[in-house]
Amino acid sequence: MAAALLANLLYSSGFVLEKKALAALPAVDFRRPARLLRLVLGSPLWIGGSLALAAGFGAQLAVYRTLPIAAAQGIFVSGLVLLVLLSARLLGEETTGRERYALGAILLALLMVVLSLREGSDKVSRSAPYPLVLTVCVPTLVLGVWLYGAAERRARHRHRMPTTGVEYGVAVGLLYGVSSLAIKGVAGYVTTSGLGDAVLGLVRSPYPYLLLCTGGFGLVMSQAALQRCRASLIVPVCTTVTSLFTAVLGTLSFGEALPHEPLRLALRLGGTALAVAVLLAMPRHDTAPPPRRPLPAKELTPP
Repeated sequence: MAAALLANLLYSSGFVLEKKALAALPAVDFRRPARLLRLVLGSPLWIGGSLALAAGFGAQLAVYRTLPIAAAQGIFVSGLVLLVLLSARLLGEETTGRERYALGAILLALLMVVLSLREGSDKVSRSAPYPLVLTVCVPTLVLGVWLYGAAERRARHRHRMPTTGVEYGVAVGLLYGVSSLAIKGVAGYVTTSGLGDAVLGLVRSPYPYLLLCTGGFGLVMSQAALQRCRASLIVPVCTTVTSLFTAVLGTLSFGEALPHEPLRLALRLGGTALAVAVLLAMPRHDTAPPPRRPLPAKELTPP
């Protein structure tokens, strides 16, 4: 629990620091990754945010060693409240009433998932069949990159209303979902005895290579999306998609069975369904700013 709360703090702080750094940089484009990396690596504030995120991944490893996937995701998503508070305080971002209700419903949905857990009766798995992991992860990576590209093409259309970033959040969330499964797999090797055997087994597994793919694509895609959209909306959407993907497909891939009791099963499935429904209902566009009223003719006449 302490590691999960620490991961929440590190993730929220890291995203906010990166967003604050990106606001002071020229516009970045995911189609020009070399320029994007050159810009962000020249910002000490961005480097501080990325180090906080990296430390969050380390804390996440500790969580996956002791908690089932679904339980871990429920705790991780509770960090959304901290993220919204930091975004309002440090970035000056404001959420609409509809968005606040949506975030509250997401927290309720994931609370239902947490309540469906029972200490001592939920199995914590250490491994999963590689073919099954690849069958789940590779199409998800392709889908995430495709969704991001589609959102980019729509955003370039003239006269299009400003996007809230929901599409970007879904795309990046899918990549981070694959990353979470890879971290879960790495955590299984960390717990094995014998460092040499653990390293050899890890190198032969797909997990380090999945982390490299998600790390590269996720870095470029998330930074471009963070610069264009509000962190207080895009990060919750990304986190929700990541958590649902990891909790559902990760539970199946690693063989962590669903509850047998009707009440616990209803809470877990109902919480998942509620979170998906809220995500689909969230607004896709920010309200366009009202047009400026032209000055009266007498005010336009020079003295």
